[in-house]
Amino acid sequence: MRIFIRVVERGSMSAAARDLGIGQPAVSERIEKLEAHLGTRLLRRNTRNMSLTQSGNVFYERSKTAVQAAEHALSVNEENQGLQGKIRIAAPYSAGESLLMPALLQLQNEHPELQVDVIFNDRVINPVTEGVDLSLRLGDVSEGFFVARPLGTVRRVLLASPALLAKMGHPDTPDALTDYPFAAVSGVFASNRIQLVASEDQLINVPVNIQFQSTHWRSVLSWLLAGHAIGVLQSPGLQKRNGRRRAHPPLKPLSDPAI
Repeated sequence: MRIFIRVVERGSMSAAARDLGIGQPAVSERIEKLEAHLGTRLLRRNTRNMSLTQSGNVFYERSKTAVQAAEHALSVNEENQGLQGKIRIAAPYSAGESLLMPALLQLQNEHPELQVDVIFNDRVINPVTEGVDLSLRLGDVSEGFFVARPLGTVRRVLLASPALLAKMGHPDTPDALTDYPFAAVSGVFASNRIQLVASEDQLINVPVNIQFQSTHWRSVLSWLLAGHAIGVLQSPGLQKRNGRRRAHPPLKPLSDPAI
């Protein structure tokens, strides 16, 4: 029943096989034996799609109830134990490293039996198809077969090093940013333009001259600290060290919109 439940919830036998750590032929064989034992077809299958038959839907619901009841009965000796098992989490680099990791370290101290698998990636992933239990994302979340909950607000901040500003001066207006080399995290901007917040209800689209791009925010931060460019980074990665800021906003009234 566990194999059948996993096949239904993952939408394919290959995905269920990966989750369970067994071969796809073994999963297919178990499903066929289950159908033979019950004397009815549970799944409609072709090369591209798989769906439940009416009997399959009934068996799926009853199987979930039975498995949950069995797990509840077997957990009678585990009521005083902490969290166990494996959890797979996806998160973007900056927010994940700065915000998620401290929370996970504390969680591990409280639940040492928990196994944690963290995927850092700025790419938007599908939790269902990629086997992720929790996904920490920035920005709007598209509709899908998962539940989303807002956790807070993260801002992108326009920054430059003191060395660059001493060399080239402070830009007097947003349009002056075109005169400065710009560094960015790859994929953050769809074009060579950034959107800045001038006031509570006013957004400005400003063209920039991208000189350096990287898939990781730390590389962009290093570029900024070296005085090579102005850039935009997420606020979690810009914590103070030894009471000193490592980079400064060149246009204090302006910042990137919150995400």
